[in-house]
Amino acid sequence: MNFDVKRVFVEKKNGFNTEALNLKINFRENLKLDKLCNVRILNRYDVSHIDENDFEKAVATVFSEPNQDDIYLEQLDNSSDKMFAVEYLPGQYDQRADSAAQCIQIVSEKDKPIVKYAKVIVLQGEISEEDLIKIKKYYINPVDSREADLFKPNTLDEEYPEPEDVETIENFTDKSEEEIEAYRIEMGLAMSTEDLLFCQEYFKTTEKRNPTVTEIKVIDTYWSDHCRHTTFSTVIEEVEFENGKIADEIKHTYNEYMKSRKFVYKERQKDICLMDLATIGAKELKKKGMLDDLEESDEINACSVVINVEIDGKNEEWLLMFKNETHNHPTEIEPFGGAATCLGGAIRDPLSGRSYVYQAMRVTGSGDPRQKIEDTLPGKLPQRKISTEAAAGYSSYGNQIGLSTGHVVEIYHPDYVAKRMEIGAVIAAAPRKNVIREVPEKNDVIILLGGKTGRDGCGGATGSSKEHTEESILVCGSEVQKGNAPTERKIQRLFRNEETSRLIKRCNDFGAGGVSVAIGELAEGLNINLDMVPKKYEGLDGTELSISESQERMAVVVRKEDAERFMELSHEENLESTIVAHVTDDRRLKMTWRGKSVLDISRDLLDTNGVKQNVKVVIKEPKKIENTEKTINNLKTHWIDHLRNLNIACQKGLVERFDSTVGAGTVLMPFGGKNQLTPTEGMAAKIPVLNGVTNTCSLMAHGYDPYLSKQSPYEGAMYAVIHSVAKIVAMGGDYKNIRLTLQEYFEKLGNAPEKWGKPLSALLGAYKVQHELNIPAIGGKDSMSGTFKDMNVP
Repeated sequence: MNFDVKRVFVEKKNGFNTEALNLKINFRENLKLDKLCNVRILNRYDVSHIDENDFEKAVATVFSEPNQDDIYLEQLDNSSDKMFAVEYLPGQYDQRADSAAQCIQIVSEKDKPIVKYAKVIVLQGEISEEDLIKIKKYYINPVDSREADLFKPNTLDEEYPEPEDVETIENFTDKSEEEIEAYRIEMGLAMSTEDLLFCQEYFKTTEKRNPTVTEIKVIDTYWSDHCRHTTFSTVIEEVEFENGKIADEIKHTYNEYMKSRKFVYKERQKDICLMDLATIGAKELKKKGMLDDLEESDEINACSVVINVEIDGKNEEWLLMFKNETHNHPTEIEPFGGAATCLGGAIRDPLSGRSYVYQAMRVTGSGDPRQKIEDTLPGKLPQRKISTEAAAGYSSYGNQIGLSTGHVVEIYHPDYVAKRMEIGAVIAAAPRKNVIREVPEKNDVIILLGGKTGRDGCGGATGSSKEHTEESILVCGSEVQKGNAPTERKIQRLFRNEETSRLIKRCNDFGAGGVSVAIGELAEGLNINLDMVPKKYEGLDGTELSISESQERMAVVVRKEDAERFMELSHEENLESTIVAHVTDDRRLKMTWRGKSVLDISRDLLDTNGVKQNVKVVIKEPKKIENTEKTINNLKTHWIDHLRNLNIACQKGLVERFDSTVGAGTVLMPFGGKNQLTPTEGMAAKIPVLNGVTNTCSLMAHGYDPYLSKQSPYEGAMYAVIHSVAKIVAMGGDYKNIRLTLQEYFEKLGNAPEKWGKPLSALLGAYKVQHELNIPAIGGKDSMSGTFKDMNVP
């Protein structure tokens, strides 16, 4: 049997080559290449571990569609044309190559072959070497891709170097404060110097030893702003209010918040912080007995309320779950993958709550996408590239997993050039009887389910907590995950099975922090065997296995006696499942790799979330908005100029990239009216029942004005809530049944009291509406570091 590398090029025939035609227009318009006559795009596949007959079969059935594609075997005639190839960086998940290999395995009924993929771009016309360099720089994103060699390799088998044992940090407990700070910078840690000194004291006095690199990296991940909301938990010691009409109103609302704290906590000591302010409205209403629909548990998943669903005339108790997720950081540097995994991450929170996700909303913030390429800031991707590729990434993931995207809107403001806003919000439901929530007990097992672990996403949690610089796009590649929607779709099917769902005692999704957080949060005492974690490829060391954020994985706790049945059910959905950990009763998180301990720390240390930070806050009086309106002489001209405003303009072209009908549960189409050109206020869908018919629906809407929020965070947040509530009412909802989820996105705060005044003002504005309408926020997401040099997001 011949296992030589075989190569095939596949190109869309004329009439089907829309991607190539669009890329030609893109290059000509954005790079001013008037002499570019034509662009060809070819998908190049290198295959090994396959015989000749199976390769021929694969060419006709897997790699190409005979009615649409032209095929070139081995060679491509490019004698007079400029051409280059692009491939993913080593370690990045390549869905096309993986899917092709799986399909060949099905067709051949033999072992899975090795498939490598690259996209070949052929440029025809008068293209100079300088033009070619310009095109490559524009087209290839160094965060996740590189230029591929045009020559065929002799073998596709890769040699992975044997990883070194995890190092113990020499003399860590004896380092001076200056040496600790130098080590923090050298390792690129997100924690503060105070946090690292706190770790030093713990290992010196409690463990009486030096830590391993894995231990420091895991603690850094655990305490990152992304995982532990350290900014939102910072203690507010003192609040100063500037004199002024709005500042006085904010002060009045702050006093109402203090009264609410007294009512909720009575004599109990509780820190004043942004997190407390974000959650106090729900606590107050609960204590008043006005929040009896809230489902409470120890699981950290999505917002969950109990609803009544009428099915075939009979009432059933269901859980309705919803969650918003941001991927501002990865989408800024790798738009397609960042936006795709924004949706994937949003889905996994309610999915880990054993509910079926059936509708999504996408709200994004962008600079002007019409900006000229040459005006792009150094160290940034062009706004057009970010907007278009992010839309492609989000819609690609949603369309593959089969999720209806009911509402899509992009908000434009020049300050989103600092960092893009990429929000995905989803809504899910499940019969209440299917969701069992129990406390893990000694000898329970943790099963890792779904995708395998790779280097993609290492450091994503800590990376999203860092301020961007001009070098971010070059050095943050490993922090961007790659989505695998078909695998997450299998998990959705599995968890929708009542038997499977009822075997799960507790579940966590693999988002930020990987094994260390996803499994580490499930129980107070755990023994994790990193050797059992399934890998995409060899060469990963213990630290990488513990913090990799590779997507589409779940950690589930089941009884030891239920593990075999759970794994059988997983196998039926073609999902890999492996026992990787056991629950203990000693309140310690332990990890072993190659049979050696690489992490053994107390739960008490992890639960501190690091050194408690303190801050003083100053709330400034918002500046008055100057009236720059001129006298309107021609109403028609003024009206048309107003319609040209990016935030007024129709976004139908953007919206139609997303499938709003999949699942057949959509009640309101994105555009309505006689001509289907009027955007709807939000989204509505039927509850996804498996058997029977229901007319019970869920509604979701959003509100936000970046210009008002930039001017006055207090009023901006207040009207964000009012507008979202008004939209639900306009869609036919009862405002008393509304439950809020807040999304805070703000600049890097540091220790500047006036900067801290902005999120505090915003949360007070949101609190005021909650307080006066008796509508609680029962969840949310805080996203920090919206700063680039001297620019800040609204």
